[in-house]
Amino acid sequence: MIIKSSEYKASYVEVNKCPQVNMPEFAFIGRSNVGKSSLINYLCGRKALSKVSNTPGKTQTINYFEINNHFHLVDLPGYSFAKVSRELREKWNGMIRNYILKREQLQYVCLLIDSRIPPQKIDLEFIQWMAKNRVAFVIIFTKADKPGSRDVATNVQVFQNELLKEWAELPPMFVTSAERNAGRDEVWDFIDKAVKYFYAHNVSKEGSDIAKSE
Repeated sequence: MIIKSSEYKASYVEVNKCPQVNMPEFAFIGRSNVGKSSLINYLCGRKALSKVSNTPGKTQTINYFEINNHFHLVDLPGYSFAKVSRELREKWNGMIRNYILKREQLQYVCLLIDSRIPPQKIDLEFIQWMAKNRVAFVIIFTKADKPGSRDVATNVQVFQNELLKEWAELPPMFVTSAERNAGRDEVWDFIDKAVKYFYAHNVSKEGSDIAKSE
């Protein structure tokens, strides 16, 4: 996929206020500080499309980025950040659940996993929650070029083995590294196929018109 345009559109705190356009969405989520903004910037070839912060829990809204005037990447708040009030954590969790379960335009959840560390209980629990609710998702391993990333292959294999204890088939997985320019094309190829599938099976006039313009 060639990225001709990428722009930040808006942020929302309520799912029912999100854009009411017939355009596919791909949501990025993971533990706090897993590198969602950095990954979005890397995929889009932009340094500051999505604001990067070293402060966990910085993303507190549903952030929309429009790609090629054709689909959205959606940056969701990170989960498991303990240094906020219980009320705020519950608010974030409710917003995340509502978006994932109720957003009809959502095609896949892209679950980001820190490739430098072994499987974390909260990530595995989130995967089981998505499976229970029949949410389509892929796993994207991040920070494969950061300090401490020598054991990436081992950690990915351990993660796969952990899932295979309960899964007969693994979801699609990608390992990304901006420094080594790894994973970008594979992620875009996957999204490109999903976007084309969306418009090929969309019966609305808007979807049909966009599909014809490709």
